[in-house]
Amino acid sequence: MPGNYAPLVNVCAENPNQEVIRCEQLIKLYPGDILAVDRLDLSVRCGELFGLLGPNGAGKTTTVGMLTSLVIPTGGRAIVAGIDVVARPALVKQLIGVVSQTNNLDRALTVRENLYYHGLFFGMSARESRQAADKYLEMFRLSERAGADVSTISGGMARRLQVARALVHSPSVLFLDEPTAGLDPQSRLALWDILGRLHKEGQTILLTTHYMEEADAVCDRIAIMDHGRVLAIDTPKKLKESVGADSIVNVSAKGDLDALANLLREQLAGVTTARRFDSTVQLSVKGATGIVPRLVSVAEKGGFDIIDLSVSAPTLETVFINLTGKELRD
Repeated sequence: MPGNYAPLVNVCAENPNQEVIRCEQLIKLYPGDILAVDRLDLSVRCGELFGLLGPNGAGKTTTVGMLTSLVIPTGGRAIVAGIDVVARPALVKQLIGVVSQTNNLDRALTVRENLYYHGLFFGMSARESRQAADKYLEMFRLSERAGADVSTISGGMARRLQVARALVHSPSVLFLDEPTAGLDPQSRLALWDILGRLHKEGQTILLTTHYMEEADAVCDRIAIMDHGRVLAIDTPKKLKESVGADSIVNVSAKGDLDALANLLREQLAGVTTARRFDSTVQLSVKGATGIVPRLVSVAEKGGFDIIDLSVSAPTLETVFINLTGKELRD
């Protein structure tokens, strides 16, 4: 059933270099004095694939909720495609596509009908909506199941259909909240392949995730969040360079691990930080040549027996640990 919307032009198609999302001191305080988002400042430009990265409860979903008019801010401003989200929420909804964590497809409709009626609702003509439905059925590899009931398709297909539906009306920004949560590896790869092509074609995408490797691989820029605050914003490469280390060494050993961390920090050349996390000690090391035999030698002289040891390049999780002093958990 058609809605009251009239088709609008994708603002990023008109001006691909402009800012399309801006948050100014954005705050969300829930009852019980639960501060979900704390004075968030954020800017996203057209064409970016921008990631909000952090553990569950960091404020990512609430931030997306405010930007998409589903959650009313307690304070600050949110501007999307040049429109104040609080002042004109209905207009903002016409300019964005939203994919939530939960499956909210219409189970009374077929796969094709979910796309077709979405287009009609957003003011497209019947012909335009049919053409868009055919386009996205093919793009998202859903053509063979076009006539199927939504309740009969797999979880991966359902998520692809959600993304396809969000794109039918050519939104200026596509919001994805944990797009691959709960998907099997094959479905995750298939979805990222499609999103990567959309990004190359210029689609602006803002996504939330707690999967570090995905964010590192696909995002142009990332904001790392925890407890409602943005701790750092930059490209994945620059965020990892901010660690100030060439290698990350994880050490498991018998004995007092806090004492081992102190020993390695003081006596092992090149160690910039040493922290204990549960049953391991993590070291940030500059100039890691020969680090393994040197570390074993220092530990053994200090009376520690090494159980396990691994060396890797800095990751976004390393950045998170450096910023918060804790591991990133689901």
